[in-house]
Amino acid sequence: MTDLGTARERCREIALRHYENFPVGRYGVPKEQQPDIHAIYAFARIADDFADEPRFEGTRLERLDEWGAKLEAAAKGEAVDEPVFVALGDTIRRRDVPVQLLRDLLGAFRQDAVKQRYETWDEVLDYCTRSANPVGRLVLWVTDHRDGALLPYSDALCTGLQLANFWQDLSVDHARGRCYIPKADAVEAGVDIEALVRGESPEGIASLLDALVGRTRELFDGALPLPRRLRGLLRYEIAATWNGGRIILERTAALGARALQVRPSLTGVDKIMILVRALRYP
Repeated sequence: MTDLGTARERCREIALRHYENFPVGRYGVPKEQQPDIHAIYAFARIADDFADEPRFEGTRLERLDEWGAKLEAAAKGEAVDEPVFVALGDTIRRRDVPVQLLRDLLGAFRQDAVKQRYETWDEVLDYCTRSANPVGRLVLWVTDHRDGALLPYSDALCTGLQLANFWQDLSVDHARGRCYIPKADAVEAGVDIEALVRGESPEGIASLLDALVGRTRELFDGALPLPRRLRGLLRYEIAATWNGGRIILERTAALGARALQVRPSLTGVDKIMILVRALRYP
């Protein structure tokens, strides 16, 4: 059986490898709480790989079901000889983590494994309630920010970040045959979703992306009060996360139709700006 120290180190390695995509938990979370954040992230990272990575094609749902069974066993305090669940089980018990939030994440990964098109904006937002919002709620819970009044701000930020990532990854997702742009919005703009997925740039795509980015900006605006309501260094880390997501969103907007071929990313200068803005956050 993997011992707790080894399990935590394994989760930490997984988190450190992916900090560009998961910035929370490195600097703003107290040291004693970081292993819990790492365990949650490792659980989600591996499940996300099951849903997305080519090597799991044909076994995605089977792997996710196995992962879910291990989660339920760990949540009951049963021994699971898998490093992630040794660490996660300890986190669940010590922090009294709401396991339903972890189940929600798995539900989103299962959806990714079988669903590649979305009919409406509300359908995309519903997906975000399971794919993104549980992450923010888990971070708040583990760091003892358990005031329910924080949840709408956290949800707005997490959904905004998820949507910004969707628009950032248009070229990547379309290569996989996946599209998060709602069909109803595309039809209204006169854009053929299937043409997008084939790598074409149909007329109307620039205005469609502009509209989607505008809706996403509104979510970021709604999340703006969150950092100042947090304690300690976490407020600055969340402020940096807000700024990073907003910059990516604006980079995508600036590309227009070229976002279908080019994936925007943060530059070194951007990262300095994000740090400075976070430190100036009131």
